[in-house]
Amino acid sequence: MSHSLSSAGNQRILRQIIQMKYIGAHVSAAGGVENAPVRAGEIGATGFALFTKNQRQWKAKPLSEENIKGFKANCKKHGFSMDAVIPHDSYLINLGHPEKAKLQKSRDAFLDELERCEQLGIKLLNFHPGSHLRKISEADCLSRIAESINIALGKTDYVKAVIENTAGQGSNMGFRFEHLAEIIDQVDQKERVGVCIDTAHAFAAGYDISTDEGFDDTMDQFGNIVGFDKLMAMHLNDSKKEVGTKVDRHDSLGDGFIGWTPFERIMKDDRFNGIPLILETPNTDRWSKEIAQLKKLAGLD
Repeated sequence: MSHSLSSAGNQRILRQIIQMKYIGAHVSAAGGVENAPVRAGEIGATGFALFTKNQRQWKAKPLSEENIKGFKANCKKHGFSMDAVIPHDSYLINLGHPEKAKLQKSRDAFLDELERCEQLGIKLLNFHPGSHLRKISEADCLSRIAESINIALGKTDYVKAVIENTAGQGSNMGFRFEHLAEIIDQVDQKERVGVCIDTAHAFAAGYDISTDEGFDDTMDQFGNIVGFDKLMAMHLNDSKKEVGTKVDRHDSLGDGFIGWTPFERIMKDDRFNGIPLILETPNTDRWSKEIAQLKKLAGLD
């Protein structure tokens, strides 16, 4: 009898551990957001990302009751906690835009993205911070980004704004951890702002996470400059470009210049528990295998 109790207890603990690593991919929401959790379930994901509207258009139809109810029902059916879901906003949005009219357009679109998340019951929204377009200083751009976040959070209830680090391509801000820390420092509702680390972006920006030593150094820097309490998601991508090139080109895990070392480390490190760990790797046919391999590294196979 004690053996069966012990067995049941072990199963319970295993389920809890599995739930602590939300491993998935940025899946398609074609045909309606309600289809995203179904597609995530099909590839063995325990978390997922999506676009709640067309990411290359400013305007989108409002979410229907059918979309909203279907999304929530399918998340429940496929076992997805809302802690494991993180949409990405439109690529058109630039919260640090130097021109007033275009900045306002971006702010309006960002607010719409946050409102769509709250309609769906989603707690997080991932976004690229913004670009100065070589028309204003980096400091002014960072302040505009923080002001944009403050305005949007002031008009919404609970969804958290999750800033993604960038590769530093062009005039994009956010490629240094110091940029992220400065934005957060200027956000009023600090409990509603955090960071998503994209591994390919970090590598391209000059953080060499391809070795154990480089990974440790990078995470030490992140912990000291931003803080792990602000880490709310990760994008797990290899890089087609070498370290420090500031060129944003994702590769499938193990195929690029990063290799498997950091992904194995992330899977075995409790600091990365309880947050969405999302693939944006280019070969979607490999997602189920990549997810299975990550689960294996985490001891969840």
